Amino acid sequence: MKIGKYEIKHPIFQGGMGVGISWDKLAGTVSSEGALGVISGVGTGYYENKVHAGKLVRDKPKDALHFYSKEGLTAIIKNARKICGDAPLACNVLYASNDYGRIVTDACEAGVNMIITGAGLPTNMPEFTKDYPDVALIPIVSSARALKLICKKWKRYNKLPDAVIVEGPLSGGHQGFSYEQCFQEEFQLENIIGPVIEEAKNWGSMPIIAAGGIWDKNDIDKYLEMGCAGVQMGTRFIATYECDAHANFKNVLLNAKADDIKLFKSPVGLPARGVKTKLQFSIEDGTAPKVVCISNCVAPCHRGVEAKAVGYCIADRLSAAYEGDTETGLFFTGANGYRINNIISVHDLLEKLTKGE
Repeated sequence: MKIGKYEIKHPIFQGGMGVGISWDKLAGTVSSEGALGVISGVGTGYYENKVHAGKLVRDKPKDALHFYSKEGLTAIIKNARKICGDAPLACNVLYASNDYGRIVTDACEAGVNMIITGAGLPTNMPEFTKDYPDVALIPIVSSARALKLICKKWKRYNKLPDAVIVEGPLSGGHQGFSYEQCFQEEFQLENIIGPVIEEAKNWGSMPIIAAGGIWDKNDIDKYLEMGCAGVQMGTRFIATYECDAHANFKNVLLNAKADDIKLFKSPVGLPARGVKTKLQFSIEDGTAPKVVCISNCVAPCHRGVEAKAVGYCIADRLSAAYEGDTETGLFFTGANGYRINNIISVHDLLEKLTKGE
């Protein structure tokens, strides 16, 4: 698979998962094994016990400057490079992030080859990479209309996406759909892929990557046959030894049943999928941790206004999960997370995905 100037042996992107689920060990190993490792740019102030976090308040990085720590992100990318060498390496930066442009530039400066962006329509994404022309730009969309809008806006930069990820409503974390749409047939991945592929042809075509609920080689083959160049998978990579998540995070998925995986309300205003744990019960009975905005992580939350409305701070709860706190952590997973039943190496997982179970 060719993305921009880069060749990727296996047509598989590892999804960028934050806070801290896909950092140096996971992304570096995935890239070293011939797929595309993707570092999450979220919450890098928590990296290495917060040594890169800068100013802390209540043991949390203060404001976006420290939550999205340049020093932390640079260290993550540097350490991933020690694992994967010159293999292609990507960074996922949420468009909803406060300081989005700065984070993109930080990632480019630190040496990533690709920037992936979802959580909004990144209509000005090329503005922040103009000094890094070799960096491939990959937006995440959920409709052909979204791709058309991005391409029209990017014309002013004389740039088109180097690839496009199409994400359906079975993915983990935040969805690009309303709660109701997540269950409607017309918005399922297999039904939105075709129109996006057709829209891409209007712009000279570009590699289309399918994402959301993809589990095994049969799923991968299905989307390759539909015209996709590859797939993106997040949840399956959590169940690897190299995944940067705490062992408790992996155990939450190992113990999850199908009925435990739900869509939750989120401070960003869109539904988010994860495992229902003690956090959700404590929100319901009013005993969840008090919401105090310290990190100011995403613009749609309006500095804690939306967090208070839904009963939890997403920065705090995701970082708690990363650190293994099963009492107050928020554990994101895709719809198939309950199918995880053991932890294996990235090498063995890619063997299964490319050669079959």
